[in-house]
Amino acid sequence: MSTRYAVAPAAPGALGADVPAPELLAYLDAMLRWRDQRRTELEALDRAAMELAEPQERAAVTPDVTLSMTLWQAVADRLELLLATWDSGRVGENERRRITTLVWGTLEQPGSRAGAQALAVSLPEACRLSDSLATSLRSRLRLDGSDPRTTERLTALRAQVARIADQVALVPESRRSSAAQAHALLERRVEDVTERLRRGADVGGFLGPLEAEAATVERDLIVAASARAHAKADHAQATREVAELSARGEAVLALARRARELVTPAPTLGVPDVTQLGAVPSEPEELTAYLSRLERVDRALGVAQTSYAQALARREELALRARTVREALQGDADATAAMASLAQQAQALLEARPTDLTRLEALVQAQETFARTMGVRL
Repeated sequence: MSTRYAVAPAAPGALGADVPAPELLAYLDAMLRWRDQRRTELEALDRAAMELAEPQERAAVTPDVTLSMTLWQAVADRLELLLATWDSGRVGENERRRITTLVWGTLEQPGSRAGAQALAVSLPEACRLSDSLATSLRSRLRLDGSDPRTTERLTALRAQVARIADQVALVPESRRSSAAQAHALLERRVEDVTERLRRGADVGGFLGPLEAEAATVERDLIVAASARAHAKADHAQATREVAELSARGEAVLALARRARELVTPAPTLGVPDVTQLGAVPSEPEELTAYLSRLERVDRALGVAQTSYAQALARREELALRARTVREALQGDADATAAMASLAQQAQALLEARPTDLTRLEALVQAQETFARTMGVRL
């Protein structure tokens, strides 16, 4: 179907599927046309938004204009990766599977949580969201926002309502009521307009608002699905981190016990127990706070590990310094005899449990001073 405005092409295959090269080429060609046409449309929408006389009206549409631009950039960036992988058609099975992975994988970039790239959506979903936003903006900016052919506009609306039904089915049942109601209302209105058209009535005045509302509902559902995907990913991340921090915590506890057994004074830092945070929550706000607490546990474990490890390392360092002095004086019977008492005391401290690091350091320093007075280079 040919329309005045860009409509995202259907994406081939599925995540990681091997799709024939001709299908991939047709999709890439269609996406290039969509990218260029949508860019032109967004420039026109941006100009129309800037020309709104009322500041409140501009403020109302600016977030969606900004999101549309950012979405377009995210799609364009992914398309560049697809073209690089396509490599003018020099693709084998691995490259073809890589392309469908890039198509159906998330557009989110590692570490990002802002703009369209923070939406955990695939390339086709991002394009549909862009289509919905563009339709909504054309209506709100009072532009001629759709193809003038009524039948085709209704066909597009029915397809959009079907996509909305698919999105509603993904909403958890406990939260599905309002989304299902919005879909049912849209479906009834589309059926009503279709029936009016069948009777020969002029339905042009109904289509614009209906298209805008359908675009808004689809956009909101896609954004909500993205938020759920983020929450699911964050929950999985938190579960992994709890397991890792629990293992680290046990290891640091063992390190702390060893330090307390071997040296005094030993650090007195507590070792946090991640299990005290309770089960990983599912609610997004609670999960965000939980992840923040995990970060604090991680930092506290790092501080404790460093402190106890340094205490043990200090004992090893002092033992090495004492051994270095002893070896340096070998062959000098008089010097060895003169320093025997210091060496014996240092060895006794090293064999003691726990080793008094303060006394041991004083004894090692005394040995080093004595060795230097004897002209020995350490």
